[in-house]
Amino acid sequence: MKSRARNPHQIGAIIREQWRARGLTQAQFGELVGRRQATISKLEKGAAGIQLGTLFDALAALQLDLLVSPRSAGSHDAIESVF
Repeated sequence: MKSRARNPHQIGAIIREQWRARGLTQAQFGELVGRRQATISKLEKGAAGIQLGTLFDALAALQLDLLVSPRSAGSHDAIESVF
């Protein structure tokens, strides 16, 4: 599975998709990550103020890695949506 995320909302959606695919509830995933359900909700929504440690704990709980690569060329509209 490879997914591309260019903003907090997209990475939040990927995380939500992954815990749902494992048959977990948001509360169960929060317990697995060691964070409150409200924190998981904020992470999924791409809310400001989420700590990087929370993101990495969520990824680890899902057995996922964060890979960084050069940005691919896209349309002007796709690039504008990042900002």
